[in-house]
Amino acid sequence: MNTILLSNLIKIRWIAIFGQFIAIFFVFFILNIQIPFYETLIIVLFSLIINFYSYIEERKNKTISNIKAFLYLLFDTLQLGILLFLTGGIINPFSILILAPVITSASYLPALLTVILSFISIIIIIILSFYFIPLNLGNNFILPDIYNFGLVASLIITVIFIAIYAYIFASSSRKISNALSVSKLQILNQKKITEVGSLSAATAHELGTPLNTIFLIINDLIKDKNLNKDQNITKDILLLKSQAERCKEILQKLSKNPLKLKDKFLDKVKISDLIKINFDKFNKTKKLNLIENFENNEPEIIFKDEIMYAFGNIIQNAIRYSEDNVLVELIYQKKNVLIKIENDKSGFPKDILDKLGEPYISKNSEGMGLGIFIAKNLIENMGGNIKFYNSKENTAVVEISYDKSILMI
Repeated sequence: MNTILLSNLIKIRWIAIFGQFIAIFFVFFILNIQIPFYETLIIVLFSLIINFYSYIEERKNKTISNIKAFLYLLFDTLQLGILLFLTGGIINPFSILILAPVITSASYLPALLTVILSFISIIIIIILSFYFIPLNLGNNFILPDIYNFGLVASLIITVIFIAIYAYIFASSSRKISNALSVSKLQILNQKKITEVGSLSAATAHELGTPLNTIFLIINDLIKDKNLNKDQNITKDILLLKSQAERCKEILQKLSKNPLKLKDKFLDKVKISDLIKINFDKFNKTKKLNLIENFENNEPEIIFKDEIMYAFGNIIQNAIRYSEDNVLVELIYQKKNVLIKIENDKSGFPKDILDKLGEPYISKNSEGMGLGIFIAKNLIENMGGNIKFYNSKENTAVVEISYDKSILMI
């Protein structure tokens, strides 16, 4: 489904219809230029009908598919082409408006549909240069053939240039938008995982106390001699105890869930613990060398899913591109917290080093290049800073810095 809102196309077409009506009446009645008045009005009325139909469709569905959007733009192109045919061809000053549908297509639709619409627009321009109903502008107005040829060539070149120009810039915008959508989805999933872990911890803790009480009562019932005389009651009590033990086992499994962050971990956490958790999560064979530089005990920060996910992305990349070891240096300064993550293999390629952090920039063809982009945005959105560079030993280094006041709010 495309991101084009049908309401936007309707609004633009209303502006075009209004402008076309004014132009026709002004030229015919004020400037006294003879044009096929009724024929042009009929063509504009067709556009009016399409817009009413679009309004009905818009009430059912706010957005439209790429194909439908293309068909609407194709109609607008053909409608304008017919109007130009009736009013002087490409010498009509409004012939430049044939670019508008192409620009819209290049901004929002796939390249193939834009190429098709551009090709049709070029064909219309060429036809209008030979076949049109001329305007009666007086005997003094003579248009040289060379100028007519230049006008055709300029319009064709402009159609191609505008289509490519708009598509390139819109394509970049679409990539960033898609990458941010992936980022939001990943953070949402991370929050859900954390919530499940928190719920598991709360469930295990809250149900533990009443379950212990149930066991005490069951044990008292088993010891009661009067109840033991009835085998059916004894059998039911033992069944009740076995089911209670099963509940206890389930709660123990929940309490050992690796997705759960125990106790008050969701409120306060140490950065070193976040690094270790993410390293264990993604690592199978590599070794973590964690260097901690701070006085006394390590301060705790407020846990946030954004920090957890950003660290996870960067550490996962460090593990992937390291040979044996991943070096993480954690430095607490007076005002800042500095985290350096370094691999023990080759550094960042020079051709992508300056582009790291942009969407779809990857060290190899295996990944989509969104991990670092997402991590960079998460860190910067929280007021942090991230830098990528190669060390003197030509190893890849990612340096993250935060203001202490931001992390401890």
